[in-house]
Amino acid sequence: MHVHTSCSSDSLIPFDDLLDTCDYNGINCVAVTDHNTIKCAIKLYEIAPSRIIIGEEIRTTMGEIIGLFIKEYIPPGLSPDKTVDRIKEQGGLVYVPHPFDRLRGSVIKRQALEQILPKVDIIEAYNSRNAFSRSNNKAANLISERVILAGVGSDAHSRFEVGMAYVLMEPFTCAEDFLSSLAKAEYHTRKTPVMFNLAKKVYKTARSAKRKLSIQESNK
Repeated sequence: MHVHTSCSSDSLIPFDDLLDTCDYNGINCVAVTDHNTIKCAIKLYEIAPSRIIIGEEIRTTMGEIIGLFIKEYIPPGLSPDKTVDRIKEQGGLVYVPHPFDRLRGSVIKRQALEQILPKVDIIEAYNSRNAFSRSNNKAANLISERVILAGVGSDAHSRFEVGMAYVLMEPFTCAEDFLSSLAKAEYHTRKTPVMFNLAKKVYKTARSAKRKLSIQESNK
Protein backbone atom coordinates (compact mmCIF):
# COMPACT_ATOMS: atom_id res chain seq x y z
CA MET A 1 0.00 0.00 0.00
CA HIS A 2 3.06 2.29 0.05
CA VAL A 3 5.89 1.73 -2.44
CA HIS A 4 8.31 4.06 -4.22
CA THR A 5 10.02 3.68 -7.59
CA SER A 6 12.82 5.49 -9.41
CA CYS A 7 10.41 8.38 -9.98
CA SER A 8 11.10 9.20 -6.31
CA SER A 9 14.59 10.70 -6.07
CA ASP A 10 15.31 8.71 -2.90
CA SER A 11 14.20 5.30 -4.24
CA LEU A 12 16.51 2.61 -5.62
CA ILE A 13 13.74 0.59 -7.34
CA PRO A 14 13.81 1.00 -11.15
CA PHE A 15 10.14 1.40 -12.07
CA ASP A 16 10.39 -1.26 -14.76
CA ASP A 17 11.69 -3.79 -12.18
CA LEU A 18 8.85 -3.32 -9.73
CA LEU A 19 6.42 -5.90 -11.12
CA ASP A 20 9.14 -8.58 -11.27
CA THR A 21 10.09 -7.73 -7.69
CA CYS A 22 6.45 -8.05 -6.66
CA ASP A 23 6.20 -11.42 -8.42
CA TYR A 24 9.27 -12.65 -6.53
CA ASN A 25 7.67 -11.64 -3.24
CA GLY A 26 4.20 -12.95 -4.05
CA ILE A 27 2.60 -9.50 -4.25
CA ASN A 28 -0.06 -9.33 -6.97
CA CYS A 29 -1.15 -5.70 -6.54
CA VAL A 30 0.83 -2.68 -5.37
CA ALA A 31 0.14 0.98 -4.67
CA VAL A 32 2.83 3.11 -6.32
CA THR A 33 3.13 6.22 -4.15
CA ASP A 34 6.08 8.22 -5.43
CA HIS A 35 6.93 11.59 -3.92
CA ASN A 36 5.06 14.40 -5.68
CA THR A 37 4.66 12.59 -9.00
CA ILE A 38 2.52 9.90 -10.66
CA LYS A 39 4.63 9.45 -13.81
CA CYS A 40 5.93 5.96 -13.00
CA ALA A 41 2.62 4.88 -11.49
CA ILE A 42 0.87 5.74 -14.76
CA LYS A 43 3.49 3.92 -16.85
CA LEU A 44 3.10 0.80 -14.73
CA TYR A 45 -0.69 1.06 -14.76
CA GLU A 46 -0.61 1.12 -18.56
CA ILE A 47 1.38 -2.13 -18.50
CA ALA A 48 -0.65 -3.94 -15.82
CA PRO A 49 -3.81 -2.05 -14.81
CA SER A 50 -5.13 -4.83 -12.58
CA ARG A 51 -1.92 -4.86 -10.55
CA ILE A 52 -1.25 -1.16 -9.99
CA ILE A 53 -2.97 1.41 -7.81
CA ILE A 54 -1.98 4.89 -8.91
CA GLY A 55 -0.97 6.87 -5.87
CA GLU A 56 1.10 9.87 -4.86
CA GLU A 57 2.79 10.86 -1.60
CA ILE A 58 2.15 14.59 -1.59
CA ARG A 59 4.13 17.09 0.46
CA THR A 60 1.60 19.59 1.79
CA THR A 61 2.39 22.74 3.73
CA MET A 62 1.97 20.72 6.94
CA GLY A 63 3.32 17.29 6.07
CA GLU A 64 2.71 14.34 3.76
CA ILE A 65 -0.59 12.86 2.64
CA ILE A 66 -1.03 9.97 0.19
CA GLY A 67 -3.73 9.87 -2.44
CA LEU A 68 -4.71 6.41 -3.73
CA PHE A 69 -6.76 5.64 -6.86
CA ILE A 70 -6.05 9.08 -8.27
CA LYS A 71 -6.03 9.93 -11.96
CA GLU A 72 -4.24 13.28 -12.09
CA TYR A 73 -1.08 14.70 -10.55
CA ILE A 74 -1.55 16.80 -7.41
CA PRO A 75 1.18 19.42 -6.90
CA PRO A 76 3.05 19.74 -3.59
CA GLY A 77 2.82 22.91 -1.50
CA LEU A 78 -0.95 23.00 -1.10
CA SER A 79 -2.61 23.07 2.31
CA PRO A 80 -3.69 19.70 3.75
CA ASP A 81 -7.35 20.66 3.20
CA LYS A 82 -6.82 21.57 -0.45
CA THR A 83 -4.76 18.43 -1.03
CA VAL A 84 -7.49 16.24 0.45
CA ASP A 85 -10.08 18.02 -1.69
CA ARG A 86 -8.00 17.37 -4.83
CA ILE A 87 -7.83 13.68 -3.95
CA LYS A 88 -11.57 13.43 -3.29
CA GLU A 89 -12.45 15.32 -6.49
CA GLN A 90 -10.81 12.48 -8.43
CA GLY A 91 -12.67 9.79 -6.52
CA GLY A 92 -9.48 8.89 -4.70
CA LEU A 93 -8.82 7.71 -1.16
CA VAL A 94 -7.02 9.74 1.49
CA TYR A 95 -4.28 7.70 3.18
CA VAL A 96 -2.17 9.19 5.99
CA PRO A 97 1.34 7.65 6.09
CA HIS A 98 3.53 7.26 9.21
CA PRO A 99 1.56 9.87 11.19
CA PHE A 100 3.62 9.65 14.41
CA ASP A 101 7.19 9.00 13.26
CA ARG A 102 8.99 12.01 14.71
CA LEU A 103 12.29 11.08 13.04
CA ARG A 104 10.84 12.29 9.74
CA GLY A 105 10.43 15.97 9.05
CA SER A 106 7.76 15.13 6.48
CA VAL A 107 5.23 13.75 8.99
CA ILE A 108 1.86 15.50 8.96
CA LYS A 109 1.46 17.94 11.83
CA ARG A 110 -1.00 16.79 14.52
CA GLN A 111 -3.09 19.95 14.10
CA ALA A 112 -3.46 19.27 10.38
CA LEU A 113 -4.26 15.60 10.98
CA GLU A 114 -7.08 16.50 13.38
CA GLN A 115 -8.41 18.99 10.84
CA ILE A 116 -8.59 16.54 7.92
CA LEU A 117 -9.50 13.45 9.96
CA PRO A 118 -13.21 13.51 9.03
CA LYS A 119 -12.18 13.13 5.37
CA VAL A 120 -9.46 10.50 5.92
CA ASP A 121 -10.19 7.01 4.58
CA ILE A 122 -7.14 5.10 5.83
CA ILE A 123 -4.40 5.67 8.40
CA GLU A 124 -1.15 3.75 8.18
CA ALA A 125 -1.20 1.64 11.34
CA TYR A 126 2.16 0.09 10.55
CA ASN A 127 5.09 1.43 8.54
CA SER A 128 8.03 -0.94 8.21
CA ARG A 129 10.50 1.94 8.21
CA ASN A 130 9.40 3.43 11.52
CA ALA A 131 12.41 3.11 13.80
CA PHE A 132 10.36 2.90 17.00
CA SER A 133 7.39 0.62 17.70
CA ARG A 134 5.80 3.46 19.65
CA SER A 135 5.18 5.33 16.39
CA ASN A 136 3.15 2.45 14.95
CA ASN A 137 1.38 1.86 18.27
CA LYS A 138 0.20 5.48 18.45
CA ALA A 139 -1.21 5.21 14.93
CA ALA A 140 -3.01 1.97 15.82
CA ASN A 141 -4.49 3.60 18.93
CA LEU A 142 -5.78 6.56 16.92
CA ILE A 143 -7.41 4.20 14.42
CA SER A 144 -9.12 2.35 17.25
CA GLU A 145 -10.32 5.56 18.92
CA ARG A 146 -11.69 7.16 15.75
CA VAL A 147 -12.88 3.93 14.04
CA ILE A 148 -10.92 4.52 10.83
CA LEU A 149 -9.66 1.82 8.48
CA ALA A 150 -6.08 0.69 9.01
CA GLY A 151 -3.47 0.29 6.30
CA VAL A 152 0.07 -1.04 6.39
CA GLY A 153 2.99 -0.06 4.20
CA SER A 154 6.50 -1.28 3.61
CA ASP A 155 7.31 2.27 2.43
CA ALA A 156 9.71 0.45 0.13
CA HIS A 157 12.55 2.40 -1.44
CA SER A 158 14.53 -0.72 -2.42
CA ARG A 159 13.73 -4.17 -3.77
CA PHE A 160 14.63 -5.72 -0.42
CA GLU A 161 11.80 -3.83 1.29
CA VAL A 162 8.95 -4.71 -1.07
CA GLY A 163 6.47 -6.83 0.86
CA MET A 164 7.84 -6.10 4.34
CA ALA A 165 4.28 -5.06 5.21
CA TYR A 166 1.38 -6.27 3.11
CA VAL A 167 -2.35 -6.93 3.22
CA LEU A 168 -4.25 -10.06 2.23
CA MET A 169 -7.66 -8.99 0.96
CA GLU A 170 -10.46 -9.99 -1.37
CA PRO A 171 -10.28 -8.81 -5.01
CA PHE A 172 -11.52 -5.29 -5.74
CA THR A 173 -12.34 -3.31 -8.85
CA CYS A 174 -12.45 0.27 -7.60
CA ALA A 175 -11.75 2.51 -4.61
CA GLU A 176 -15.10 1.70 -2.99
CA ASP A 177 -14.51 -2.05 -3.35
CA PHE A 178 -11.02 -1.56 -1.97
CA LEU A 179 -12.37 -0.04 1.25
CA SER A 180 -14.87 -2.87 1.67
CA SER A 181 -12.15 -5.48 1.19
CA LEU A 182 -9.73 -3.64 3.46
CA ALA A 183 -12.27 -3.72 6.30
CA LYS A 184 -11.98 -7.53 6.28
CA ALA A 185 -8.27 -7.75 5.45
CA GLU A 186 -5.50 -9.74 7.08
CA TYR A 187 -2.36 -7.76 7.91
CA HIS A 188 1.23 -9.04 7.78
CA THR A 189 4.04 -6.83 9.09
CA ARG A 190 7.80 -6.94 9.43
CA LYS A 191 10.19 -4.19 10.41
CA THR A 192 12.92 -3.04 8.04
CA PRO A 193 16.25 -3.57 9.84
CA VAL A 194 17.55 -0.30 11.29
CA MET A 195 21.07 -0.97 9.97
CA PHE A 196 19.65 -1.35 6.46
CA ASN A 197 18.02 2.06 6.66
CA LEU A 198 21.22 3.56 8.06
CA ALA A 199 23.29 2.08 5.23
CA LYS A 200 20.81 3.41 2.67
CA LYS A 201 20.97 6.91 4.17
CA VAL A 202 24.77 6.85 3.95
CA TYR A 203 24.49 5.76 0.31
CA LYS A 204 21.97 8.50 -0.48
CA THR A 205 24.18 11.14 1.18
CA ALA A 206 27.20 10.00 -0.83
CA ARG A 207 25.18 9.94 -4.06
CA SER A 208 23.86 13.44 -3.39
CA ALA A 209 27.35 14.74 -2.66
CA LYS A 210 28.65 13.15 -5.87
CA ARG A 211 25.83 14.77 -7.87
CA LYS A 212 26.57 18.20 -6.41
CA LEU A 213 30.28 17.80 -7.12
CA SER A 214 29.51 16.84 -10.71
CA ILE A 215 27.33 19.94 -11.16
CA GLN A 216 30.05 22.14 -9.70
CA GLU A 217 32.64 20.64 -12.03
CA SER A 218 30.41 21.12 -15.08
CA ASN A 219 29.86 24.78 -14.16
CA LYS A 220 33.58 25.57 -13.99
